[in-house]
Amino acid sequence: MDASFRAELRELNEQNFQRFDAKLEQRIADVNARLDQRIGDLKAELIKWMFLFWLGTVATMLGFGRFLLTG
Repeated sequence: MDASFRAELRELNEQNFQRFDAKLEQRIADVNARLDQRIGDLKAELIKWMFLFWLGTVATMLGFGRFLLTG
């Protein structure tokens, strides 16, 4: 192999790696964005269910208190 062929091959490999690296970075950014969105959605869903559970607990406790006071 002569030196010019090696230099061309090295340059081609570097260009291919740079393209691969750019595509990989883009894919990672896309996955991160989708993951952030899903985590945000899950947090909102969890807060909703926590509020409903809390509301049900308070209603039950008020019912028990009323039952005990009017006895």
